[in-house]
Formats: sequence, C-alpha cells, structure tokens
Amino acid sequence: MKWIVGIDEAGRGPLAGPVTVGLVKIPADFDWELIPGVNDSKKLSEKKREVIFERTIELAKQGLIQYSVKSVTAKSVDEKGIASAIVRAIASGIAELQLDPVEGVVKLDGSLKAPVEYRQETIIGGDGKEVVIGLASIMAKVTRDRYMLQQDQLYPEYGFAQHKGYGTKVHREAIAQHGFSPIHRRSYCKNIILL
Repeated sequence: MKWIVGIDEAGRGPLAGPVTVGLVKIPADFDWELIPGVNDSKKLSEKKREVIFERTIELAKQGLIQYSVKSVTAKSVDEKGIASAIVRAIASGIAELQLDPVEGVVKLDGSLKAPVEYRQETIIGGDGKEVVIGLASIMAKVTRDRYMLQQDQLYPEYGFAQHKGYGTKVHREAIAQHGFSPIHRRSYCKNIILL
C-alpha cells in the first residue's frame, strides 16, 4: 500500500452556506510529527485548526502531502439534496488527487462512501480515531468557516461570523426578520416563520 486518503465533511446540518468535503492523501509511512496535534476538528480551538491548516498547505507545497477541498453551494443542496452534494464533492476531490485505486486505501468518517472502485473503510467517529480523517475534517472546516466569515461581510444581519450558518436561536430570528440570503438552504428553513 502506497497511500492513504482521509475524507470528512463539514456543514452537513447548517441552515446556510455550502457543504464542504476535505480529502487528504498521505504516504503510507507519513510522519505525523510533521503536523502535531491533529484531531477531530470539533475538538480543537479555531486557532489550533488554523495552525494545522496552514501547516498542511506548507507540507503540500513541499510535496509531502496532498489535499483537496470541495464545496457544494446551498442552492445545489436545495436542488439535489445533501447526500448527492456530498457524493459529488467526494468524487470531484478524488479525481483532483488522481488516485490509483490499486495502490491505497480510502478512510472515511461516519456514513461517507467513496466511488466503488476504491478500497475503503468507513469509520463511525473516524475524525477522532484516524488522524488522516481528522486532518481532512480540519481542512474542510477551516475552508468552510473562512467562507462563512466572508459571507458575514456581505450579509452582516445574519451573524454568520458567530454561528457559521448553523441553526442557532439568533440565526433563526434573523431569518424570520430579514428573510433568506442567497446562501440560505431554503429546504432546511421550512419551519422558520418569516415576518
């Protein structure tokens, strides 16, 4: 086995913003001391995630690691569903990494699946059990969070910088007051009564 790929997503449940899939490809003998502290992105501080994200980019420039991050818009999630969006993002990321199916294994978090030609292992809670999945979760989350911070500049009335599109009370109240922004998933907001 020459390589291992970890895959995880961020943003499956929010009311606004994209769903984002992170893929990380490492050599089978990768030295994790090059990126200390990798864990499930949800268990790390924002500052720690940012440090690991930037370190991963450095290692990619050195050719020691490869990664791909793919986002699917809220509009596409509304039109085709979240499962379809994630499947398309995984397939796109795998294509970008140019994986040879016979030379490695794909490890995925939760209920995710890779295209059938790849040897794969789906692990419940994988982002906390497999370091490569944890790193994929960090790449996805940081990318998505940065996008939501940009959207906060465009639509400050929703508070995206604080909740990143998740369905907090403040966010639901903002939708009720202001209606939908172009990045809201209308299919996820059906129970919110607009004023």
